[in-house]
Amino acid sequence: MHSRTELIMKILFWASGIAIILFLVGILFTLLSNSIPALGEIGIGSFFTSGLWRPGAYGEPTYSINNFILGTFMVTVGALAFAVPMGVAAAAYLAEIASPWEREFFKPIVEVLAGIPSVVLGFIGLVVLAPLIARFFNIPSGINALNGAILVGIMALPTIITLAEDAITAVPKEYRHASLALGGTQWQTIWKVTVPAAFSGITAAAMLGMGRAIGETMTVLMVTGNMIARPESFLDSVRTLSANIAIEIGDVAFGSVHFHALFVVGLVLFIITFIVNLLADILIHRKPEVNK
Repeated sequence: MHSRTELIMKILFWASGIAIILFLVGILFTLLSNSIPALGEIGIGSFFTSGLWRPGAYGEPTYSINNFILGTFMVTVGALAFAVPMGVAAAAYLAEIASPWEREFFKPIVEVLAGIPSVVLGFIGLVVLAPLIARFFNIPSGINALNGAILVGIMALPTIITLAEDAITAVPKEYRHASLALGGTQWQTIWKVTVPAAFSGITAAAMLGMGRAIGETMTVLMVTGNMIARPESFLDSVRTLSANIAIEIGDVAFGSVHFHALFVVGLVLFIITFIVNLLADILIHRKPEVNK
């Protein structure tokens, strides 16, 4: 009976793993098959030229996604600049300093933060954060890349805190004992011994948070302004890759060049996200070697 149960569980786990791989291959196949018509007619180089995305413009339509990539990069980097220091500090506090009751109090708060719908955060960004940014920087509107970066950073915090805490907790206690025995304070031990020893795991946490930021759609759709022109600073309106798909896919003619061009945008987004998550997975699997 015991061996039969183990066999059934092995088959279920194996089938689940195969299903995930098939889903991933299916998504990639769908994106590729629908991108090929646009790539064949427009040319792959045209998507990365210095022009603008103007599929409905008078004259010759253009399909450059450079500004969308730049907008995605700005929002993602801004989100990481906000979320990584705060997330690592919170993780170090929970793993090294907080008492048991403090962990029991703060951990559910982190989980609740992860469960807040993105549309709610976007609404908060519109009615609360945007006026504050406009007033602080003395600009006409606070709907810009900075607004999106802050909100996406908040959304990435739970991922970074949870994984970074696991990485810090996994550092052998002997490291801490050795540091304290040599006269180091608890603060010095955390920031000069424990955190560096967990560096690969913390980096993986930051990269997974980056993957979360790159793929975010609803929040950035609501608070970044969605301007197709090239942004010059974080106070300018931007449009991200994911937001561009969400804005235009509902009104585009099925089977048109514009329709297939949006699949090229999705393919680029898929490749970027896949690479980020792959690198994070490699770092996670290297963590035991760093910390042993």
